[in-house]
Amino acid sequence: MTDVKKKEEDWMTKKWRPMMAIVYMAINIFDFIVMPIFYNLLQFWTDGQHISAYQALTLQGGGLIHIAFGAILGISAYTRGQEKVEAIKNAPAPTPAPTPAPKPVAKVEEEYVA
Repeated sequence: MTDVKKKEEDWMTKKWRPMMAIVYMAINIFDFIVMPIFYNLLQFWTDGQHISAYQALTLQGGGLIHIAFGAILGISAYTRGQEKVEAIKNAPAPTPAPTPAPKPVAKVEEEYVA
């Protein structure tokens, strides 16, 4: 019997999907939470100077970055799901655990007190 070991994948090959999701989450947190708060604090600290309202950077240009990240993450999640389905289909069937033989039931005589 020969042991064929699966080739180890590079860490970047295995972890690029979660890293993309983390980067996208960081972009959204920065653009929709951190910067508006910072911008309002900046308006508070600069007396007499009018600063226009904050506009999210990722929504400029029609929000193309959201469409791009959605496509990348959506397609990669779909293909990853297909990989897992194929791995399950190609996996050997599990062998059922042997069931122990039933033990005979001992007959117990009960006394009834009236």
